[in-house]
Amino acid sequence: QVQLSESGGGLVQAGGSLTLSCTASGRTFSRLAMAWFRQAPGKEREFVASISWNGGNTHPAEFAKGRFTIARDNAKATVTLQMNNLKPEDTAVYYCAAETVVGNGSDYVPTSKNGIDFWGKGTLVTVSS
Repeated sequence: QVQLSESGGGLVQAGGSLTLSCTASGRTFSRLAMAWFRQAPGKEREFVASISWNGGNTHPAEFAKGRFTIARDNAKATVTLQMNNLKPEDTAVYYCAAETVVGNGSDYVPTSKNGIDFWGKGTLVTVSS
C-alpha cells in the first residue's frame, strides 16, 4: 500500500502562483510513476500532469502547458506541482496519484485515471477573479 498526502492548496488571486506538494509513504517511491489530477465541482476528475519514476519524462495536459510544472524528489518521496498564472477555471480539488511501474518503464507517464493504483485525499485550490 501507498499513502499519499497533499498540501499547499489555498486561495489565490487570478494570475498568482501556488505550489502543491505530495508526500508518499509505504512503498518504494522510485517505482511509482506520479501524477496530479483535479476535479472541479460538478465535473469529472481530469488529468493535470504526470512524471515518470526516474523524473526523466513529464507530460502536462494541454491546459497546463507553459503554466504548470511537475517535479519529483525520490530521496524525499515527494512530488510537486508548481502552478503559475492561475485562472479562475483552475479552481478544483487537486489529487496526487501514483501508478506502479512494471518492468523498466523509465519513460512511462500516466495520463488516465484508469491505471492509477493509489490516490491522495486531495487539496483544494480556489482562484478568485
